[in-house]
Amino acid sequence: MNGSGIQYVMGVDAGGTRTRARLAEAATGRTVGEGIGGPGNALSVPAEELVRHLAEAVRGALPRSPGAAAVRVAVVVGGFAGGGPGGGRAKALAALAGALREAGVVPGAVEVRGDAEVAFASGPGAPADGLVLIAGTGAAGARVRGRRMVAAADGDGWLLGDAGSGFWLGREALRAVLRALDGRGPRTALAGPVGELCGGLSKERVVRHAYGAHPVRLAELSPVVVRVAEAGDGVAAGLLDRAADELTGTVRALGPVAGEPLVVTGGLLGPGGPLLGRLAERVREWGLRPSPVRDGVGGAVALARLPR
Repeated sequence: MNGSGIQYVMGVDAGGTRTRARLAEAATGRTVGEGIGGPGNALSVPAEELVRHLAEAVRGALPRSPGAAAVRVAVVVGGFAGGGPGGGRAKALAALAGALREAGVVPGAVEVRGDAEVAFASGPGAPADGLVLIAGTGAAGARVRGRRMVAAADGDGWLLGDAGSGFWLGREALRAVLRALDGRGPRTALAGPVGELCGGLSKERVVRHAYGAHPVRLAELSPVVVRVAEAGDGVAAGLLDRAADELTGTVRALGPVAGEPLVVTGGLLGPGGPLLGRLAERVREWGLRPSPVRDGVGGAVALARLPR
């Protein structure tokens, strides 16, 4: 593969829901291949699973050539949810190195970044300074300076934070249904799909479903909230408004400056995301315009291509 004299780099975006890997030409950034694997949160995914998910994504990015020799890559940059300073960076680095070995990739250098840093670098022109906001399964914001995160807001996980995230929406949907069932809140069309999900509409069944598995699973309900809101349900629409308010508060905490980049990503804020328009309305007063990106893998490639 490297006999042509072309040098390659690889970017990896390991998020809470899935992992993406991209192999690209170092000189041009042209994509050679892409692969997808399972969840890649460096804090919550067990080490063996993390290696397996990363290796799956890396293999998928390599050209299909059975029996080929190990692939030599100049630089591999991996961005990890939970992989920021003080987080699971050491675990992420060990897992990425192990996955590259399993996939037959021989890197010249391996670097681990937080998911906020690679997401920000995915913005138009691969910016070096500005703000990034992620809202998918979890939610977090960061200020980036010189392509390094210098301040963070939220990203505190399902128990203590991630306000406005997919998990947050799912939990609030169940709370709204419970309040409607016992008369503390208004009726909502969320009750129908929640009842189907829980095997029946009763407080006992809803509570049992909520506590029956890992809480992050509640993020699976966020598309239901969006669908019910679009059908005209006021309670569901109110949850989307509240989620946008929470995310706006995360941006506010980072001290936004008019005209600076604001890169946004994740299932709720990426291109076509259900909260993108709401957020754009709210940050306009600060002179900000969100730039939605699909994920952080393009930013990981951009960082890998930087001179070293």
